[in-house]
Amino acid sequence: MKALPKLRTWQLIVLALVVAWAVDWFIQRPDGHARALNAAIAAGGSTALKAYPYPFRVLRVEDGKAVMSTPRSREVSVIRVIKILYPEINVLDTNDAAFIAAQKELAGLQFEARDIVMKQPGVKTVVWEIDRHWLGARGVDVPTN
Repeated sequence: MKALPKLRTWQLIVLALVVAWAVDWFIQRPDGHARALNAAIAAGGSTALKAYPYPFRVLRVEDGKAVMSTPRSREVSVIRVIKILYPEINVLDTNDAAFIAAQKELAGLQFEARDIVMKQPGVKTVVWEIDRHWLGARGVDVPTN
């Protein structure tokens, strides 16, 4: 019986990265009901919602409660989120018309996504959960409560 060939270091690194990606994907993969609600957001959303740089989505559904992702919370200020979404906006001047418009757009599109989900069968309420994965991918470390 032949022995298996030894893997090179770079092959082990690539294998580890693929396994880590697969585990991360499996953990974050929404259930069937959440996937259907995300499809409803994609199909029923406005052009602005579809083009928005943050993808509002349902993470999971628990007893009629749809848990949706959001980039803002008490832990992450809207100033920081706007800076990520629109790096060209001067977030140091919160009276700047572009900043105010971006803040209103974020809130409006978040409520549009929520309204689409609330109209779907089996959903009684929506709660928001900070999107640690999305923020972390953009260099924002969200403290855990």
